Amino acid sequence: MKRRLRRQIRLLQIYAAGSLLLVLFFAAAAMTQSNATQKFDEITVQRLNVVDANGTLRLVLSNKDRMHPGILDGKLINRPRPVAGLLFFNDVGDEVGGLTFTGQEVNGQGRANGGLMFDQWKQDQTVGIQYSEDAGQRSAGLQVWDRSDTQRLSELIEKLNAANAIQDPTARAAAVQTARSGAQPGPQRLFAGKGRDRAATVSLSDAAGKPRLTLKVQADGTASIEFLDAEGKVTERLPK
Repeated sequence: MKRRLRRQIRLLQIYAAGSLLLVLFFAAAAMTQSNATQKFDEITVQRLNVVDANGTLRLVLSNKDRMHPGILDGKLINRPRPVAGLLFFNDVGDEVGGLTFTGQEVNGQGRANGGLMFDQWKQDQTVGIQYSEDAGQRSAGLQVWDRSDTQRLSELIEKLNAANAIQDPTARAAAVQTARSGAQPGPQRLFAGKGRDRAATVSLSDAAGKPRLTLKVQADGTASIEFLDAEGKVTERLPK
């Protein structure tokens, strides 16, 4: 009886040791697999998030249904963002621009937009290359904007999120308008491209966003240079 009991105990010890070794083997294999570089011939996803080692989001590749709405100073923008493309985030997790595209047919007419945007620190885009089209009218070009040096975009985001949470449509629209009117302007300072009038244009504006110098070549080849005052009046034109 004692001999059989000792044999059973020995078998249990062997079984336990074997089970432990098996668990350790699979754990090591899983760790090795997780750290290994994977190779895929093809992968289909709706959204792909790229993060730093500390978990900070740095890149989102998404379709239009799952695109990140944008975030600044930890404040997530309360809005739909039905565009597909890439969004980039900096070391502190703020969105800093991206590459996005839309395109659809509306009432038999094409409507599309594509843009590559670069955001200023704690602000909105300050440099962009953009194409837009609506009902056969198109524009495409390089744009540069002035952005506030003192006001963070997260302040506006917080106010807009609060306004958009209002249930009454009239009150909500008024609150959104109030929030936007209190934000510092972001005037366009430079446009270089083709406008909806099909003219190739370089337009330089002052700090208020008012064009002061315009170089233009019309679709028919007519070229001109115009100098304008703060009220938009042409003060000199070449050729005269």
